[in-house]
Amino acid sequence: MSFSNAAIPIAFLFTFLYILYGVFFRPNQKKLGHKPPGPCPLPLIGNLHLLGDLPHRNLQFLARTYGPIMSLKLGQVPAIVISSSQAAELIFKTNDIVFATRPKTQAYDFLSYGFKGTAFAEYGPYWRHVKKLCTVQLLSVPKVEMFAPLRREELVLVVKSLEGASASREIVDLSEVLHNLTEDIVFKMTFGADTNKDNALSYKELVQEGMSLA
Repeated sequence: MSFSNAAIPIAFLFTFLYILYGVFFRPNQKKLGHKPPGPCPLPLIGNLHLLGDLPHRNLQFLARTYGPIMSLKLGQVPAIVISSSQAAELIFKTNDIVFATRPKTQAYDFLSYGFKGTAFAEYGPYWRHVKKLCTVQLLSVPKVEMFAPLRREELVLVVKSLEGASASREIVDLSEVLHNLTEDIVFKMTFGADTNKDNALSYKELVQEGMSLA
């Protein structure tokens, strides 16, 4: 039997096993609560085939059919897609405490030294303390105004560099320029140092390495 002839019965076998799993082994939906409406997933790949080359546009199209809150299955991972400002406000503002806790993974346990910081910490007294510390020391109005001269100085340097590149008709990657600008401002505000001087490590490289390790 050739591979093409064997592919059809194999596909039917996978579909049959998937249906059996859904009928006999999948947890009772009543215990999990009702999921938002969404397209029916395929075996193994779920709804990944519906995302296409332009996922944001295809998600918009699906939202018109299934509503501003819909459920998808990305492979075997269930996901909820929010497509309206009203629904986003309900989740991130009105009921933000319910959705505040981050999922715990072994990778981020190691990378964040036991889920420390605001990005990976579990919601609770520690997270509230770190958030308050960050807000008061970095994001308060007096602090933001205090660093206005620093931001202005960095912007002037970027504008001058763009003027020079324009005069010499050089090609400029604006995404890279804006990223470096943001990186320098953040590092000077938090650490008082420029990331590109004194052999300092690049924040971008550290983030990329962390994502790769995770």
